[in-house]
Amino acid sequence: MEIINFAETPSLVSQYMSELRSVELQKDMLRFRRNLERIGEIMAYEISKRMRYRVEDIPTPLDTAKCDVLDEEVVLATIFRAGIPFHKGFLDYFDHAQNAFVSAYRKYREKENFDVFIEYIASPKIDGKTLVIADPMLATGSSMELSYRALLTKGEPAHIHVASIIASQVAIDYIRATFPGDKTTVWVGAIDEHINSHSYIVPGLGDAGDLAYGVKE
Repeated sequence: MEIINFAETPSLVSQYMSELRSVELQKDMLRFRRNLERIGEIMAYEISKRMRYRVEDIPTPLDTAKCDVLDEEVVLATIFRAGIPFHKGFLDYFDHAQNAFVSAYRKYREKENFDVFIEYIASPKIDGKTLVIADPMLATGSSMELSYRALLTKGEPAHIHVASIIASQVAIDYIRATFPGDKTTVWVGAIDEHINSHSYIVPGLGDAGDLAYGVKE
């Protein structure tokens, strides 16, 4: 399994990451959502370089041009609700992709113990397609795994790209153990070493869903 960590090579992603983490800049929800989108757009572009293309003859007003055209069916999946702006970044680039949506949430049994539940899934068939699962925060990896298992009820993808803004090392290890290593690539803006007793990433950036859409009851 290949892990691509954007933090290892400074780029504009580094700038957007610094803004996402900043307590002061997080007060601007529009900016926060846009930075999630921007990183999604950059990751989409980088993922596109790993895909298969075919050559087509495209008629122009003057002649015919040989052009490389994407030769893979792509399904973009995301996990509600924090994943929506991140997903939009991918959809801005893979504009002809099919889309899948999964609702995964934590249900606390007590203060520091919770189970993850899948409540809703809407997905096309994914047999033989390239599946991109985007979720901004990979804290434990359990929501990502359960979402992937739910998507498998719609078929077996040819390749899986797991995309995240920030992941913990715990989650990276978990994904390595639970996803098929021969056909999974993980793309992450940064890997933070720790999660706290509530399974939040430290230093992380806080609750991405609340920061994007407002504090929930």
